[in-house]
Amino acid sequence: MIVAIVLGAILGHYEPLVGEKMKPLGDAFINLVKMIIAPVIFLTIVTGIASMTHLRTVGRVFAKAMAYFLFFSTLALIVGMIVAHVVQPGAGMNINPAELDQTAVHSYVEKSHDLTLVGF
Repeated sequence: MIVAIVLGAILGHYEPLVGEKMKPLGDAFINLVKMIIAPVIFLTIVTGIASMTHLRTVGRVFAKAMAYFLFFSTLALIVGMIVAHVVQPGAGMNINPAELDQTAVHSYVEKSHDLTLVGF
């Protein structure tokens, strides 16, 4: 996966038109991953709970899972903040937001107003 990311970044840097033509391939891959995630997580949880014989172990596994989730989520946030401060994405672009064309943004703003909890 990391090799593919690096190759994609190199391709996008040196041959942006070829990288743009490969967008449907990347979109299909992302959609396949999204499609697989929910069943895998559901089946993992169901088989894990079904294999437990004592209810006490379910609580222990739940507590460990929550601890791992909180720890690694916090770690990911910290690493992301450190990388953002070191890399400083967008620094040196010298773009004045007031001079940008706002017409493209209006369609997204209208769509966001129509978004409800049920629609989401």
